[in-house]
Amino acid sequence: MIMVASLLADDPKLALQHARAAKDRGGRVSVVRETAGIAAYHAGEWKEALSELRAARRMSGGPGLVAVMADCERALGRPEKAIELAREIDVTELDPETRIELAIVVAGARRDLSQIDAALVELERVMPPKTAGGYSASRIFYVYADLLAEKGRTADAIEWFTLAGRADEDELLDVADRLKELS
Repeated sequence: MIMVASLLADDPKLALQHARAAKDRGGRVSVVRETAGIAAYHAGEWKEALSELRAARRMSGGPGLVAVMADCERALGRPEKAIELAREIDVTELDPETRIELAIVVAGARRDLSQIDAALVELERVMPPKTAGGYSASRIFYVYADLLAEKGRTADAIEWFTLAGRADEDELLDVADRLKELS
């Protein structure tokens, strides 16, 4: 399990091999199955990730990693399933960051279905204040701006990309490039 954590960012395929070995030894432990699911997700093994995360969720109860599970459904070409999965849980049980992450995934599923207005509504439901900072705020502002740009609402998109840039304390997003594209 330690090897999985240490390898996940640099070599997700090798991390997955270690996670599978851990699962062979401790497959009845929810944290082992969750770790295997996360490793599979990072390695792009969506079906395996979904299976492992479902198993972990059955073992431990609660909403689990529902945003990751919904994202796996999207990656498997099943955006309707992603939306359905998100609707099965009580979002009030989720912390604010997880709520935002789930909204981003559901908005992406709506986008996959060409439901841009519905995608915007998904994000608006959990939108933090415009003054918010940090990773979650920057990501939701960015996705919201991207959807606005897709709708042709350029002025609004520029405003939200600017907010995303302010919130992106670690400069992880390509906000400057997106603003150049829109100007």
